[in-house]
Amino acid sequence: MPNIQPFEGLRYNLAQIGSLSDVVAPPYDVIDPALQDALYEKHPNNVVRLILNKMLPTDDEQNNRYTRSARELKNWKEEGVLQKDSKPAIYVYHEIFTVGDKEYTRKGFMCGCEAVPFGEGMVFPHEITMSGPKLDRLMLTTACKTNFSQIFGLYPDEKNEVQNLLEEATLNLTPLEATDHLGVIHRMWVVDDQEVVAKVVEMMGPKPIFIADGHHRYETACNYRKQVREQGLLTTDHPANHVLMVCVAMEDPGLIVLPTHRLFRNVKEFSQEDLFALLGDSFAITTVGEGPTAAAKAWTLIEMQDDQGTMALYTGKDRKWSLIRQTEAGRAKMDEVAAERQPEWRALGVAILHRLVIDKLLGLEGHDKPKYVHEVAEVVENLENKADEFPLAALVSPATVAQIQELSLVRERMPAKSTYFYPKLITGFVFKPLD
Repeated sequence: MPNIQPFEGLRYNLAQIGSLSDVVAPPYDVIDPALQDALYEKHPNNVVRLILNKMLPTDDEQNNRYTRSARELKNWKEEGVLQKDSKPAIYVYHEIFTVGDKEYTRKGFMCGCEAVPFGEGMVFPHEITMSGPKLDRLMLTTACKTNFSQIFGLYPDEKNEVQNLLEEATLNLTPLEATDHLGVIHRMWVVDDQEVVAKVVEMMGPKPIFIADGHHRYETACNYRKQVREQGLLTTDHPANHVLMVCVAMEDPGLIVLPTHRLFRNVKEFSQEDLFALLGDSFAITTVGEGPTAAAKAWTLIEMQDDQGTMALYTGKDRKWSLIRQTEAGRAKMDEVAAERQPEWRALGVAILHRLVIDKLLGLEGHDKPKYVHEVAEVVENLENKADEFPLAALVSPATVAQIQELSLVRERMPAKSTYFYPKLITGFVFKPLD
């Protein structure tokens, strides 16, 4: 069973830093060099200096991005920029954002979640991880002995009982607030009423948790816990037993999953006529329109179909968008080419696109990593301005929350970029010390 617990958070001292908006940042893995520079300039205590310190040509084993993060952390504690809460708490967290013309509020809470290796408990992954990011985060964790950024976890709660209890507990509390670089509003309430906290821990006890985002950081937490154990320092109450996590109910109305579309580079050109020949009876093909801007119409048709086997391809040779819909023969073909996978995986849109369409039928197995974008407008912009770079593009539906649960329970990992939970969690509201 997942074992969650409150913790004594390390937080910014508003009297020292002024506005939280100046010191927060998105997760490290979405910060490009331009944003890193902007966050550095925004405030001398911006959290980017902890989670993604700049690399320097003079870096060595004694002085590098990780040791500099550790020094910054130590200095900020000594200067009173960061202060530790006096009581263990659960931190209620809201994100207010807009998709299209509709406003949403995603509600959850931050806690410590026991860091148990996948397969040994009730915390389930759905994405494949890579060794590079895990080593990077382990080096940072070892240097700083702190969780800076939260794992994003989902849990089933049909009646939303856990969040409702916490919402009631915040009624007379004043929230902290920050607005990020995308205009998303983040709010947090500190709930340290031990009776409420104990009830939340009890209610969460039997619930599985599915990792929505932060797989590398979760596995890093497990590796760090193992490291502490091997050093003979791990006690039952050691902070390394639990990792910082945001828990959001799978039924939360503000839980939005956006698509991740693909732009393929360094592949041969195709025409719609080629698609008819190569996809055969596995897909029914219809013309959507010509030119990159027809992507908008293609995406509307995909959304109307609401079917994982329906997607759209742009063929650079004739500049056409084609809607392709998987047939019964296509489902049988997918079963054949992905026989080693569970049926739930074979029904996933991104899996159908990559394993069946791209790798098998179009013969592009081993292709370069595609460019991933989330907005149809980004697809259009890239195809209009970089037509020679991207001879092939695909619009594909994201995995649903239900599919994430299904695949996690059968211990299948989705292809890369199967989901995009918008918006990203903010880093900088509260940290979890590990010493």
